[in-house]
Amino acid sequence: LDIAPHVKDGYIMLFIYVPSVFPDEFMQYIGEVVQPILRALADENEYVRDTALRAGQRIVSMYADSAITLLLPQLEQGLFDDNWRIRYSSVQLLGDLLYKISGVSGKMTTETASEDDNFGTEASSTIITKRLGVERRNRVLAGLYMGRSDVALMVRQAALHVWKIIVSNTPRTLREILPTLFNLLLSCLASPSYDKRQVAARTLGDLVRKLSERVLPEIIPILEEGLRSEEPDKRQGVCVGLSEIMTSTSREMVMSFFDSLVPTVQRALCDKDSDVRVAAAKTFDSLHTTVGAKALDDILPPMLEQLSDPDMHEYALDGLRQVMAIKSRAVLPYLIPQLTASPVNTKALSILASVAGEALNKHLAKILPALLTSLADSYGTPNEAQELQYCQQVILAVTDDIGVSYVMDILLESSRSKDIATRRSAVTLLHGFCEQTKINFSEYVPQLIRALIFLFTDKDTSVLQEAWNALNSVTKTLDVDAQRSHVADVRQALRFAVSELKDGEKLLPGFCLAKGIAPVLPIFRESILNGSPEQKEAAAQGLGEVIKVTSAEALKPSVVHITGPLIRILGDRFVHTVKTAVLDTLAILLDKASAMLKPFLPQLQTTFLKALNDTNRMVRLKAGTALSHLVGIHTRPDPLFNELHSGIKNQHEDFTVRDTYLQALRGCVKNSGDKLSPTIRRGVTATLVSLLSNSEDSTRLAAAGCLGTLLRWLPEEELTPIISDLLVDEQGADWTLKQGKSATVFIVLQESPDVLNTEANKIKLMKVVLSYLNSDRDAVACNGLRSAGLLISLNISKGEVVPVDLLTPFVRSMNH
Repeated sequence: LDIAPHVKDGYIMLFIYVPSVFPDEFMQYIGEVVQPILRALADENEYVRDTALRAGQRIVSMYADSAITLLLPQLEQGLFDDNWRIRYSSVQLLGDLLYKISGVSGKMTTETASEDDNFGTEASSTIITKRLGVERRNRVLAGLYMGRSDVALMVRQAALHVWKIIVSNTPRTLREILPTLFNLLLSCLASPSYDKRQVAARTLGDLVRKLSERVLPEIIPILEEGLRSEEPDKRQGVCVGLSEIMTSTSREMVMSFFDSLVPTVQRALCDKDSDVRVAAAKTFDSLHTTVGAKALDDILPPMLEQLSDPDMHEYALDGLRQVMAIKSRAVLPYLIPQLTASPVNTKALSILASVAGEALNKHLAKILPALLTSLADSYGTPNEAQELQYCQQVILAVTDDIGVSYVMDILLESSRSKDIATRRSAVTLLHGFCEQTKINFSEYVPQLIRALIFLFTDKDTSVLQEAWNALNSVTKTLDVDAQRSHVADVRQALRFAVSELKDGEKLLPGFCLAKGIAPVLPIFRESILNGSPEQKEAAAQGLGEVIKVTSAEALKPSVVHITGPLIRILGDRFVHTVKTAVLDTLAILLDKASAMLKPFLPQLQTTFLKALNDTNRMVRLKAGTALSHLVGIHTRPDPLFNELHSGIKNQHEDFTVRDTYLQALRGCVKNSGDKLSPTIRRGVTATLVSLLSNSEDSTRLAAAGCLGTLLRWLPEEELTPIISDLLVDEQGADWTLKQGKSATVFIVLQESPDVLNTEANKIKLMKVVLSYLNSDRDAVACNGLRSAGLLISLNISKGEVVPVDLLTPFVRSMNH
């Protein structure tokens, strides 16, 4: 209650005078009164404390003889109160009580050179024992002795003063009260109060230093007995006490009791209570520090045996974990050979690794192969998921650069194993590590990319899926700058993997899984959108290379994410090398998954037509190639053909642009000539025929190529006049027209020979080819030679005799 100090003082003052007025009547209330007095002795106001002390002293002096059983329990309890003022006042009042009982004065000085000097007499000790009884006397003296080691100076001084006056011989008295003192020590050592644990630890250390070898034979059995207690706090206290003893005594003394300490520590390490096991680990630490490797030899092997005991397994395992948390460097060399022997105890390894710290690193070379073996053996069994969890916990316990280097080197090496089970286990652990570790492994990303993409060629589906998952985890850790820097690594890894494909294999199985190229797409996408021109070019080329080895179905989820950035780049002003790379990639994508790009058709058509007018020839050619793929998904391509036709007709100033339009038109006609409407088809045909005599060589050849490709799509009424014109050898015609016609014939024979090489046209065709073959113009003669070669090849393929009239000039021309 929040009572004003002067009110408290008034009430406490009553306890000074009421006992004098009503001595007999007051006696029955002593047990209830002592506690308020002790609380008042801890009050923050000094005058309240003074009044409470006087009240306590008055009660002690009046009732020391008649009410010991009422006073002592309260004062004993006060000796162990959490408040140091109450402990101090309890020592003072207890001293007054003992002085009164024994008949000595407590007012003498006890300041001497040694704290073990005594002023008590045998007679006074006998009286105290007689009045209090042996058990209570032992409890009181044990409490006073612990007070000598209190954390508060005033308590220590007061307890030492009372001890010196009451006790006649400290060593003898200590031996007499030893069991009682130890019970108090054990309960305090296990107390949640920090002060109590400190007091108990100091007292125990002081006790061992004072009595040394004389007391150890008595202490050890008491502690061993305490470990059999049903109370966990007491068992915990035993462990803390043993630690203090081993810290305070010599190695020789500990060795003399080593045989009895070993089973005690071992039993405590496997205790059912976790707090006891934690305290026992500290005891083991003290024992190992004192006696060295002998502690390991005698304590750890039995604990390892208990791991196979179903009843003790969990306790022994946690005991080892607690020991590892303190002594990992010393303990691991003993545990690892046992735990990695077949069958591998992955559960124990996972628990111990979590507390091993850096000491784990030097043993990873032995641990990781054992984990891989265990994981491989569990594949397909009900225990597989549990084994994987244990194995991942071990590798995730690695938290420094040295450990990461071991993990990466061993797992990457194992991922190249010829054994499927080993590869699968290695890549599964790599996936778990890269996905969950908190440590930075960026320096290993190039190695990981190369190893994981190489695994995309694996024949085992589980290896493929884990490699895909692992690569996805790796790339998710990259920030935007890192993504741009790893484009070259992905391309190099891809080339290395593709080189391992067998003849006839064109797809990487790993990229043909669901979501296909999702792990590497962010790397390319970021570089294409935000990289330097060089990075944009490399990323676009790399993306094209990946698309080539990916199935259309696997590309489906990524089409939008691929196409959008590529179109955006073509809309901006970038160097021709970037545009070329982007157009090439879009062409590859259209060839692979054209139907999926229908939503982008208007944007793509506009972008490609714009690129056809670029100043760079390579950009124009790539745009033409892309258009030839795009026309395949057009349901109404007339506008596109119209645009191309208009471009051919309108481009008079720069013939190279017109040539590119012709190339683009040829590609579109080749793939989708059947989609040409009659009106546009006739207009295109007329334009192409007119260009066969153009003054520019390249234009003539481009027009001839386009016309040759178009012929197979022409209806009979449109085709016949053109064929007739092509097969007429006009002796006086301009050589440029001859070159255009000869090139058209060659293209038709190459792409659709049945259009020209009919029964009705055979003689005319051979005649015109021979005339070209004998031309004095190299360009015309070369076209004649190519046409003759194709005719001869056709005759042979059909099993027909090659005409001598054709063969002789052909052979002569080859030897020209």
